[in-house]
Amino acid sequence: MTVIAAGERWPDGSLRPALEDLLGAGAVLAELAHCGVFEESPEATRARAAYTPVELVPDAVRHCASGVELETLGFGADVEIAVEQAASAVVPVLTDGAFRPA
Repeated sequence: MTVIAAGERWPDGSLRPALEDLLGAGAVLAELAHCGVFEESPEATRARAAYTPVELVPDAVRHCASGVELETLGFGADVEIAVEQAASAVVPVLTDGAFRPA
């Protein structure tokens, strides 16, 4: 299994690391560890550690570069939806180039 904190690109094409992607990967890894999946890379261990303590995650996302940018552009409500945790029982799976509920 692979979990990737993808990030995004700046307009010039250079990598724009995204805190919210790291924390999202950490959330997935934390749940996998909770379910008994213990084999993980050092990178995965650090992503999982970044997610803990979980109660700090929403505020971190609101104040990171992307959160502030979205708030400034009028998408603050989207940020609030994004920081919800355990809000859905549906897991998206990429199948034939599209995400489908699993």
